Amino acid sequence: MSESSSKETDPTDPEHREVGQGLLDEEMGPSGSMAHLYRGEIHRMRFWRERLDRTTNWAIIVIAAILTWAFSSESNPHYVLLVGAMILGTILVIEARRYRGYDIWRSRYRTLQKNVFAYGLDPSQGLEETDWRAELSRDYRQPRLKISMEEAIAHRLRRVYLPLLTIVLGAWVIRTTAFTDVLWPASAAIGTVPGVLVMGVVALSYGTMVFIAVRPRTWHAETEMMTEDIREK
Repeated sequence: MSESSSKETDPTDPEHREVGQGLLDEEMGPSGSMAHLYRGEIHRMRFWRERLDRTTNWAIIVIAAILTWAFSSESNPHYVLLVGAMILGTILVIEARRYRGYDIWRSRYRTLQKNVFAYGLDPSQGLEETDWRAELSRDYRQPRLKISMEEAIAHRLRRVYLPLLTIVLGAWVIRTTAFTDVLWPASAAIGTVPGVLVMGVVALSYGTMVFIAVRPRTWHAETEMMTEDIREK
């Protein structure tokens, strides 16, 4: 290897140690590197937002098809609606995982919004986070998930999946009561599994989802319209 190429790749060379120095100085204008970084974070966040919308669309399409088929004939089995609820649960887990990834980019975007652009518009309000540059630097060096899987599931339940599950299970109750001559809960039986047991499992599963969605907790995904003050006009 030549001396010139060795110098170019030597990380101890002073020239290499200074690469990036001053790149994101606070006094740089809107055309500087900070603005390009902000635009890049918006692009990544929008990409992950589209992935969330895609799984939500899957859920709506699948449930619409199952509801249509379940009520198209009295001979169609009622437990197809329960299969639809299980499919919803599977898609919920997939979407919660994607939400955790989306939150990585959204949190960076919000950090730049609060501490660069909000401060630039009105410096009299001060900084939201005094050590935000160090925290953002650590996050770029080693990205990490900032919210738990349970919190992500709770967010998606509140936003989309709890209403969908309520519709599906409500349709299942109607299907097992109004479209059969067998008394309820015996009409909820699936094969040799008694209706009472099926009802118990369904009620327990739905109750668990409701508990996850509404239980008091400290939300780590900030500015997600979880409090009333953000909804004030």
